[in-house]
Amino acid sequence: MINFEEELKKFHPSLEVEDAEDAIYNQDLTDVADVLVGMMKDVKAEAMGLE
Repeated sequence: MINFEEELKKFHPSLEVEDAEDAIYNQDLTDVADVLVGMMKDVKAEAMGLE
């Protein structure tokens, strides 16, 4: 049987939509476009003899 008292002790409320949105969008993550831009800068610098 389910022990509701123990299950309630384990319960953690989920974030509100606005709080979840802030938590997601405020993370500074590198995406594929950032990686490609960095690679292109490196290639351009090598071609110009800067590295």
